[in-house]
Amino acid sequence: MTDPLPDLGTADPHRRVRDAAAERGLDIELRAFPPAASLEEAAAHRGVDPSEIVKTLVVKGRGEQYLFALVPGDRAISWPKLRKAVGANRLRLPEPHLALEATGYERGTIVSIGSSTAWPVFADARVVGRRVSMGSGARHVALYVDADRLIEAYDATVADITDPIDTIR
Repeated sequence: MTDPLPDLGTADPHRRVRDAAAERGLDIELRAFPPAASLEEAAAHRGVDPSEIVKTLVVKGRGEQYLFALVPGDRAISWPKLRKAVGANRLRLPEPHLALEATGYERGTIVSIGSSTAWPVFADARVVGRRVSMGSGARHVALYVDADRLIEAYDATVADITDPIDTIR
Protein backbone atom coordinates (compact mmCIF):
# COMPACT_ATOMS: atom_id res chain seq x y z
CA MET A 1 0.00 0.00 0.00
CA THR A 2 1.55 3.30 -1.09
CA ASP A 3 0.85 5.97 1.49
CA PRO A 4 2.77 9.26 1.95
CA LEU A 5 0.86 10.09 5.16
CA PRO A 6 2.63 8.92 8.31
CA ASP A 7 1.11 6.08 10.30
CA LEU A 8 0.16 7.57 13.66
CA GLY A 9 -0.81 4.27 15.25
CA THR A 10 -4.06 4.19 17.21
CA ALA A 11 -4.34 8.01 17.08
CA ASP A 12 -4.38 7.85 13.26
CA PRO A 13 -7.69 9.21 11.91
CA HIS A 14 -7.21 7.06 8.80
CA ARG A 15 -6.58 3.80 10.69
CA ARG A 16 -10.16 2.64 10.06
CA VAL A 17 -9.81 3.24 6.29
CA ARG A 18 -6.37 1.61 6.13
CA ASP A 19 -7.51 -1.43 8.11
CA ALA A 20 -10.71 -1.88 6.10
CA ALA A 21 -8.79 -1.59 2.81
CA ALA A 22 -6.27 -4.18 3.97
CA GLU A 23 -9.09 -6.54 5.05
CA ARG A 24 -10.54 -6.40 1.54
CA GLY A 25 -7.19 -6.61 -0.23
CA LEU A 26 -7.41 -3.07 -1.58
CA ASP A 27 -4.26 -1.13 -2.40
CA ILE A 28 -5.00 2.48 -1.46
CA GLU A 29 -2.98 5.64 -1.36
CA LEU A 30 -3.76 8.58 0.93
CA ARG A 31 -2.51 12.06 0.04
CA ALA A 32 -3.03 15.41 1.73
CA PHE A 33 -4.15 18.30 -0.46
CA PRO A 34 -5.06 21.97 0.15
CA PRO A 35 -8.65 23.21 0.41
CA ALA A 36 -10.36 23.79 -2.95
CA ALA A 37 -13.13 26.18 -3.96
CA SER A 38 -14.36 24.09 -6.90
CA LEU A 39 -14.31 20.63 -8.44
CA GLU A 40 -11.83 21.84 -11.05
CA GLU A 41 -9.49 23.23 -8.37
CA ALA A 42 -9.73 20.01 -6.34
CA ALA A 43 -8.92 17.98 -9.47
CA ALA A 44 -5.88 20.18 -10.18
CA HIS A 45 -4.63 19.73 -6.58
CA ARG A 46 -5.08 15.96 -6.86
CA GLY A 47 -3.58 15.69 -10.34
CA VAL A 48 -6.66 14.08 -11.86
CA ASP A 49 -9.48 14.91 -14.26
CA PRO A 50 -12.69 16.12 -12.53
CA SER A 51 -14.40 12.91 -13.70
CA GLU A 52 -11.82 10.88 -11.73
CA ILE A 53 -12.91 12.41 -8.42
CA VAL A 54 -15.63 10.06 -7.22
CA LYS A 55 -18.18 11.24 -4.68
CA THR A 56 -19.45 8.58 -2.28
CA LEU A 57 -23.01 9.58 -1.50
CA VAL A 58 -25.16 8.06 1.20
CA VAL A 59 -28.66 7.42 -0.13
CA LYS A 60 -31.61 6.60 2.09
CA GLY A 61 -34.50 4.38 1.11
CA ARG A 62 -37.45 3.25 3.22
CA GLY A 63 -36.95 2.85 6.95
CA GLU A 64 -33.36 2.00 7.76
CA GLN A 65 -32.45 1.07 4.18
CA TYR A 66 -29.30 2.89 3.04
CA LEU A 67 -26.82 2.46 0.20
CA PHE A 68 -23.69 4.08 -1.16
CA ALA A 69 -23.71 5.63 -4.65
CA LEU A 70 -20.33 6.20 -6.34
CA VAL A 71 -20.70 9.20 -8.62
CA PRO A 72 -18.04 10.77 -10.88
CA GLY A 73 -17.30 14.38 -9.92
CA ASP A 74 -18.60 15.82 -13.17
CA ARG A 75 -21.94 14.04 -12.82
CA ALA A 76 -24.91 13.88 -10.44
CA ILE A 77 -27.26 11.14 -9.35
CA SER A 78 -30.11 10.52 -11.76
CA TRP A 79 -32.84 9.62 -9.31
CA PRO A 80 -34.95 7.71 -11.86
CA LYS A 81 -31.92 5.66 -12.97
CA LEU A 82 -30.80 4.96 -9.40
CA ARG A 83 -34.33 3.97 -8.32
CA LYS A 84 -34.48 1.53 -11.25
CA ALA A 85 -31.04 0.03 -10.42
CA VAL A 86 -31.94 -0.34 -6.74
CA GLY A 87 -35.52 -1.50 -7.35
CA ALA A 88 -36.95 1.17 -5.07
CA ASN A 89 -39.57 3.81 -5.69
CA ARG A 90 -38.32 6.31 -3.09
CA LEU A 91 -34.74 7.35 -2.44
CA ARG A 92 -33.24 10.55 -1.05
CA LEU A 93 -30.10 12.05 0.42
CA PRO A 94 -30.35 11.91 4.21
CA GLU A 95 -29.70 14.87 6.46
CA PRO A 96 -25.98 15.39 7.19
CA HIS A 97 -26.28 14.22 10.81
CA LEU A 98 -27.89 10.93 9.70
CA ALA A 99 -25.10 10.29 7.17
CA LEU A 100 -22.50 10.98 9.90
CA GLU A 101 -24.25 8.71 12.42
CA ALA A 102 -24.59 5.94 9.86
CA THR A 103 -21.03 6.03 8.44
CA GLY A 104 -18.85 7.69 11.05
CA TYR A 105 -17.78 10.16 8.33
CA GLU A 106 -18.85 13.75 7.64
CA ARG A 107 -20.34 14.67 4.27
CA GLY A 108 -17.56 15.49 1.86
CA THR A 109 -15.30 12.83 3.41
CA ILE A 110 -17.59 9.78 3.13
CA VAL A 111 -16.15 6.58 1.69
CA SER A 112 -17.52 3.04 1.79
CA ILE A 113 -14.10 1.78 2.93
CA GLY A 114 -14.21 1.62 6.72
CA SER A 115 -17.74 2.92 7.03
CA SER A 116 -19.18 2.03 10.43
CA THR A 117 -22.08 0.37 8.55
CA ALA A 118 -21.69 -1.84 5.47
CA TRP A 119 -24.35 -1.11 2.87
CA PRO A 120 -24.83 -2.09 -0.74
CA VAL A 121 -22.66 -0.08 -3.14
CA PHE A 122 -23.92 1.15 -6.52
CA ALA A 123 -21.21 2.47 -8.84
CA ASP A 124 -21.86 4.54 -11.91
CA ALA A 125 -20.62 2.67 -14.98
CA ARG A 126 -18.28 5.57 -15.84
CA VAL A 127 -15.93 4.73 -12.95
CA VAL A 128 -15.10 1.30 -14.37
CA GLY A 129 -11.54 0.91 -15.62
CA ARG A 130 -10.21 3.99 -13.84
CA ARG A 131 -7.98 4.87 -10.93
CA VAL A 132 -10.09 7.30 -8.92
CA SER A 133 -9.68 9.79 -6.11
CA MET A 134 -12.32 9.91 -3.41
CA GLY A 135 -13.01 10.86 0.20
CA SER A 136 -10.85 9.32 2.88
CA GLY A 137 -12.88 9.88 6.02
CA ALA A 138 -11.12 13.18 6.83
CA ARG A 139 -10.98 16.63 5.29
CA HIS A 140 -8.14 17.58 2.93
CA VAL A 141 -6.95 14.02 2.41
CA ALA A 142 -7.80 12.12 -0.77
CA LEU A 143 -7.90 8.37 -1.17
CA TYR A 144 -6.75 6.89 -4.49
CA VAL A 145 -7.85 3.40 -5.52
CA ASP A 146 -8.39 1.28 -8.61
CA ALA A 147 -12.15 1.50 -9.16
CA ASP A 148 -12.42 -2.03 -10.53
CA ARG A 149 -10.81 -3.45 -7.40
CA LEU A 150 -13.10 -1.34 -5.20
CA ILE A 151 -16.15 -2.55 -7.13
CA GLU A 152 -15.00 -6.15 -6.77
CA ALA A 153 -14.12 -5.80 -3.07
CA TYR A 154 -17.57 -4.44 -2.23
CA ASP A 155 -19.51 -6.57 -4.73
CA ALA A 156 -20.88 -3.28 -6.08
CA THR A 157 -23.65 -3.10 -8.61
CA VAL A 158 -22.44 -1.24 -11.71
CA ALA A 159 -25.09 0.68 -13.63
CA ASP A 160 -25.77 3.96 -15.39
CA ILE A 161 -26.99 5.93 -12.34
CA THR A 162 -25.94 9.49 -13.23
CA ASP A 163 -26.54 12.41 -15.56
CA PRO A 164 -24.08 15.10 -16.65
CA ILE A 165 -24.17 18.03 -14.25
CA ASP A 166 -24.76 20.52 -17.09
CA THR A 167 -28.11 18.92 -17.97
CA ILE A 168 -29.52 19.08 -14.44
CA ARG A 169 -28.49 22.57 -13.31
